[in-house]
Amino acid sequence: MTRGTTHQNRLRRMDRWIAATHGPALRRAADPVVVDLGYGAAPWTAVELLRRLRAAEPRTEVVGIEIDPARVAAALPYETDGLRFRHGGFEIPLDENEGEGSRRAVGAADGAVPRRPVLIRAANVLRQYDEAEVAEVWARLRARLAPGGLLVEGTCDEIGRRHVWVALGPEGPRTVTFATRLGSLDRPSDLAERLPKALIHRNVPGEPVHAFLRDFDRAWAAASPYASLGARQRWIAAVRELSADWPLADDPRRWRQGEVTVEWTALAPRS
Repeated sequence: MTRGTTHQNRLRRMDRWIAATHGPALRRAADPVVVDLGYGAAPWTAVELLRRLRAAEPRTEVVGIEIDPARVAAALPYETDGLRFRHGGFEIPLDENEGEGSRRAVGAADGAVPRRPVLIRAANVLRQYDEAEVAEVWARLRARLAPGGLLVEGTCDEIGRRHVWVALGPEGPRTVTFATRLGSLDRPSDLAERLPKALIHRNVPGEPVHAFLRDFDRAWAAASPYASLGARQRWIAAVRELSADWPLADDPRRWRQGEVTVEWTALAPRS
């Protein structure tokens, strides 16, 4: 069970990115169901996720899943059209008769196909796990995705100013996104403390993520003349310089939001 710290708007940066990059997949999906895994002591993140994703696809449904039955009970009064809460964990139970103790998946007896989420968001869930356990958890969650689905797993600070997440498809990790409130940033490597579990212990010399943050700090320093135009212009200039040496997966439309997304293969641990 996580600590459950759940400030309102804590996951707004991740939500905006999901809506922008995965919105088309939601619109294409016959059953656009989304999971907020480990939503915490209060249901705000699931409530906000539904609102933001319904702006991209009005048919979206969100299921909040928590391992603590007391948290699920506390969230039930917030259920509404398109928003439900379930007790469970990495098995991703989308209906009441699914779960670790269930003998069958929903619909197994009548030939129906069990529902699979087009998106699983797991924010601040794996931080208490060992690094060696991450790959197994990722694989388990990816196996629950619908075709073309996305797993977004990452970590942020308590009020959502700094956030780093990995996006994974059914085939494995695709990208790493760094997102920040630019006015609070001294240098890009400040985001290192929010690296997800798969990368946080790899921020050491000789590892790609360490080299990336080093180069980002250098680009940030070189872009200091843009500071007079604001932190956003300095960030954009730094990211543009960074793109000469690192495979970025986004463009200035996202950079303006205080984001930069890098191909996973460039940052993956060496061993």
